[in-house]
Amino acid sequence: MGLELPTLGKISGEVFDQIILPHLGAPSPQVLVPPQHGVDVGIVDLGNGLVMAVTTDPVFVVPAYGWERAAWFAIHILASDAATSGLAPAFLAIDLNLPLAITAEELSILWTTMHRVCAELGIAIIAGHTARYEGCHYPMVGGAAVMAIGPADRYVTPKMARVGDLVVVTKGAAIEAAGLFAVSFPERIAAAYGREFADRAQELFWQMSVVADALTAVSIGVRDDGVTAMHDATECGVYGGLVEVAEASGVGLRIEQERIILREDVAKICQLFGMDPYAAISEGTLIITVRPHKVDALLAALGAKGIAASVVGEVVPPERGLTLVVDGKERPLEHPRVDPFWAAFGRAMAEAERGS
Repeated sequence: MGLELPTLGKISGEVFDQIILPHLGAPSPQVLVPPQHGVDVGIVDLGNGLVMAVTTDPVFVVPAYGWERAAWFAIHILASDAATSGLAPAFLAIDLNLPLAITAEELSILWTTMHRVCAELGIAIIAGHTARYEGCHYPMVGGAAVMAIGPADRYVTPKMARVGDLVVVTKGAAIEAAGLFAVSFPERIAAAYGREFADRAQELFWQMSVVADALTAVSIGVRDDGVTAMHDATECGVYGGLVEVAEASGVGLRIEQERIILREDVAKICQLFGMDPYAAISEGTLIITVRPHKVDALLAALGAKGIAASVVGEVVPPERGLTLVVDGKERPLEHPRVDPFWAAFGRAMAEAERGS
């Protein structure tokens, strides 16, 4: 077969296309958007003009963040993918395969916080499974599915970007990578940049969600009259997310790197830990394609919610390919394939253990 699995992280599009995609169970005419590499949600026709968007992800819990922060992040990761459909997340089914080390008190804090965050987002928890098992370890402690229901003419997917659209990116690059390092290694960051910087950088953690970004974006209209596609820049960051949108929609892109927001605190943290910010994991960063006549309305709506955003390029015909402009020079925009966050985090953990 000639395929190789990644050392860490998501499988490649080639592995997906050859192993996963040909084997999707029973066919159904109700499936409007089936699984596709780079597409966050599936869409099912419910009839009567309604559809259901469904997404699934691991339950990602890191006790070192603090149980409340860990629970907040776990729910927002799940809800963010669903929100990229443009429909509001409404239901959650969750499987918790917990490590033997978790205590009743820790589970209570974790679950009551998950309940509170779901309530804030308008999500009802409808099914689940909770148990402790041998061989289960943090951070991946189960899986979950989030569902959103809405009108059939109101959803979008990364397959819907069109030639002529403008490309907008919210918050900037490496929000998640920097946020996770900020809460995991505050002393190392303080040693490099000062205590005030380190304390302030931890606030990045609460930016690691695109629920507000996505639902605000579609408030200005969708498809012909607004947003055509949305995708959160998780694994492999902004570069990875941009390429995934282009591949899903069968279009080209021309992106100007200098227009992608790069916060000073993010840039410094990425430099300290040796990560390319444009390739690093960035939950909290939303990639949006929008019809040109609605871009001003989009930026205004996001700005009114305090969400920073910038126009970073445009969707071009596929024959023009994927172009990245850096310092005025054009080069191919390529998928990073391997996210630098995982290796950098592993190195930092090893250094922290040696120093303890």
